[in-house]
Amino acid sequence: MNAEPRPVREADRTGFADRAGVRLAFRVYDNPGRPTLLLMPTWSIVPSLFWKAQVPFLARHFRVVTFDGRGSGESSRPVGFESYVDSEYAEDAIAVLDATDTARAVLVGLSRGDAWSVLAAARHPSRVTGIVAIGPASGSLIGVQELEREAWEAEEGATPYNRHCWLGGGYDDFTSWFFARMFAEPHSTKQIEDAVRWAHEIDPVTLVDTTAGRLASGSIEDECRRLRCPVLVIHGTDDQIRPHAIGARLAELTGGDLVLIDGAGHGVHARDPVRINLLIKDFVDRVHPVARTVRTSRTRPLRALYLSSPIGLGHARRDLAIATELRKLEPRLEIDWLAQHPVTEVLGPAQERIHPASAWLANESAHVEEDSGEHDLHVFEAFRRLDAVLVNNFMVFQDLLEAEPYDLVVGDEAWDVDYFLHENPGLKRFSFAWLTDFVGWLPMPDGGAREQRLTADYNLEMISQRARLRRVRDRSVFVGNPDDVVTLPFGEGLPAIREWTEQNFDFSGYVTGFDPPSERASAAVRRRIGVRAGEKLCVVTVGGSGVGESLLRLVLSVVPEAVRLVPGLRFLVVTGPRIDPSALPVHPAVSIRGFVPDLPQVLAACDVAVVQGGLTTCMELTAARRPFIYVPLRHHFEQNFHVRHRLDRYGAGRHMSYEDVADGLASAIAEELGRRVSYREVEQDGAARAAALLAELL
Repeated sequence: MNAEPRPVREADRTGFADRAGVRLAFRVYDNPGRPTLLLMPTWSIVPSLFWKAQVPFLARHFRVVTFDGRGSGESSRPVGFESYVDSEYAEDAIAVLDATDTARAVLVGLSRGDAWSVLAAARHPSRVTGIVAIGPASGSLIGVQELEREAWEAEEGATPYNRHCWLGGGYDDFTSWFFARMFAEPHSTKQIEDAVRWAHEIDPVTLVDTTAGRLASGSIEDECRRLRCPVLVIHGTDDQIRPHAIGARLAELTGGDLVLIDGAGHGVHARDPVRINLLIKDFVDRVHPVARTVRTSRTRPLRALYLSSPIGLGHARRDLAIATELRKLEPRLEIDWLAQHPVTEVLGPAQERIHPASAWLANESAHVEEDSGEHDLHVFEAFRRLDAVLVNNFMVFQDLLEAEPYDLVVGDEAWDVDYFLHENPGLKRFSFAWLTDFVGWLPMPDGGAREQRLTADYNLEMISQRARLRRVRDRSVFVGNPDDVVTLPFGEGLPAIREWTEQNFDFSGYVTGFDPPSERASAAVRRRIGVRAGEKLCVVTVGGSGVGESLLRLVLSVVPEAVRLVPGLRFLVVTGPRIDPSALPVHPAVSIRGFVPDLPQVLAACDVAVVQGGLTTCMELTAARRPFIYVPLRHHFEQNFHVRHRLDRYGAGRHMSYEDVADGLASAIAEELGRRVSYREVEQDGAARAAALLAELL
């Protein structure tokens, strides 16, 4: 769980530039014919991965090169402060340009990258076409470098930023202290955790050398005055590492533009990535302008863009039902979908238009699957690790909305769009409707105080966004009823979830996405899938992601015992589109299928079902009044709290833990087969009610 997730975009080329015995690890993201951006390293306490929120977006528009600075990442760690003076880093940048066949580039630097960019541009003017300096750190520009050196070398430092602290066993305390100041904005827990983890990939001795090299370097003031390339300086007004007076002075000396970001800290590239990405792109477009075609039209159709959560297939079915009802209310409406696999498996056969920009989306299901274990998905932690994915996918959305006008955007748990629109409300140029079937992150019991603190922090950020910027969502729709919302608090000292949801949402009732079939229709489904008269059918399904394979294998292991208890019992195992059916063991009483487009109808035709615990599948079974056993993923707070609460309210389903499946599932199946259900009725007009709420925004 602590390992670095795979990158959103893989490099097209990796290698090393060798300069004076130092190997510099680089990555190239090709984009033929477009200008090159060299994303510079910063202080060796972090590797080039600190650009993870920038690379995917910038690489769609430009050719991008990154490299680990000497002393960090996969690059060499020479010994001695002389190896880390500013001029060495500047020449390293030129060496990387040479090694990557880059004639010239725009240099983008964070913090100490400002000095290295300025030196490289001043000494090699033909190689640098522009500089973006984010949170520049050259204290010499405002005359404080000597004071910094004295404090850093003092035997008893006033702060942990002190060489004796690092070498004397205080490195852990220093990293926590430093990055809490670097990301001083509220709700920066993920950025701090990333940086602290990276900081432990370098030893304190090397970090002492890198700092001594910086403090031994002279002022870059003369080089600033010699620059002839355009310069953009971006600085946060609440930077607690380097005051924005440095940025102002750098802009003054270079004749560059200065953008001050109100309330931002030193790590603004990670804490406010959308704004930084757009500022960089705008700067490069001005330095390297290209002709653009502007499409104008006096008349155009009414258009909506629909975003459906890619974690599972149930969202897609209900969103398709809502879209169908919305077209009935507004026949002129054209609907495009920004969607990824496995949602496309539902939309494609329905002849829906999947926008070509969808190809740029990073697949959330694939990243979540990487974080799963044996029937275990700590969904809150998995979501936190999607940070770079969410930035990428919002930037795809932003590019699309910049290029094409839409009257309405519908986001069904499109967390990226909802979050970053609240962070950047000026980007909203359309009506926006938010749909969800749960509200509130909740800690798992074994998560302890840390998880309680983090989930409460995420909830508080959401509550604060909504209180501050109610105009961002034109409509918030809860897919369900008020009693379906848990009564737990958002966290210590925070409101109760149900009470807050009632105050901030409209309720559509549940949306099943299908009409329960008649007995005749169910009988036809049973014949079609090969169930003979007198046989009992158990359908086993785990949703649209690949997380459920462990449960499928465990269920298959108890098939012999279940068949012994219930003669004539047959199993239909549905793997979904992301699990290979051929990878599962076979049994004479079992049929295994991959993606089943009409799964709700198949579930309605079963005698009993075993499912993972996702809300949509469980509610489809509830609406069809079928007995079922659900086995929530371990550490999946939504399935264990929100879904279970709703199913208890409907009196639906039989809960089992994964640990109990091996010994108890066969007998549970036998017992459920003979049980008459008495579930609460599931409303059938939820899609129409949701569509009516959306239609008011057109």
